[in-house]
Amino acid sequence: MAINTDKNVYTVVFAAVMVIIVGSILAFLASSLSDRIDENMRFEKQQNILYAMGVNENEGKGNVSFVPTNVVEEEFTKYIKEQLVIKGDEVLNNDEAYLIDMKKQMALAAKGETPELPLFIGEKDGKKFYIIPMYGKGLWDAIWGFIALDNNMVVQGVYFDHKGETPGLGANINQRYFMDDFEGESIMSGSRYAGISVAKGNNDPLNNTKDDNEVDALAGATITGNGVSAMIKETVNLYKDYLQTIRTN
Repeated sequence: MAINTDKNVYTVVFAAVMVIIVGSILAFLASSLSDRIDENMRFEKQQNILYAMGVNENEGKGNVSFVPTNVVEEEFTKYIKEQLVIKGDEVLNNDEAYLIDMKKQMALAAKGETPELPLFIGEKDGKKFYIIPMYGKGLWDAIWGFIALDNNMVVQGVYFDHKGETPGLGANINQRYFMDDFEGESIMSGSRYAGISVAKGNNDPLNNTKDDNEVDALAGATITGNGVSAMIKETVNLYKDYLQTIRTN
């Protein structure tokens, strides 16, 4: 007997069957690839942390170039000497602190609960770096990153990224010409932990002034820039008690 494909019932049944088939395929792929996905996420976090402390393959003023994934675990072990978790007055060692979800920890802090804050101590060329992960909100969705400080609270490097900022505008927070401006800026204003503002019209487009707690904003990306400013300030405030113990200036 021929099937009447013009009936609505056929359309509904066909759509339901296709949803089940496609859903089953996607579920199978997600399950079979879960280990690879987790591995790639680990590599990406390690690359980002190393990038913030200047361990990367950048050349000149070109594009962002990370440590390759085939050597990133080895490089991470080489340069990251300690991984800490700060919880209230406790500071604990944890070799997997880099896997802590900062989104969840920032949410706990916002509710007045005690977060578990990861911090990484790196060493390169005889110098110590204190690398702090960050999480915030841009114009459209989440933004995140890492900021590397010395014990004078001067920025040694940063890495930013985003989930869905506007291409060519806010999405450029992960471009070198923006991130490089943060190097040499202080998060201190006198004795106060001030963070660093992404300032529109700060009259320093070449970013030669390093004691103003400001970098020049991205054109057409005011809200994303404000999100970066808030992200840095809010994160620094969570860590300031620990930073006070290592600060020399």
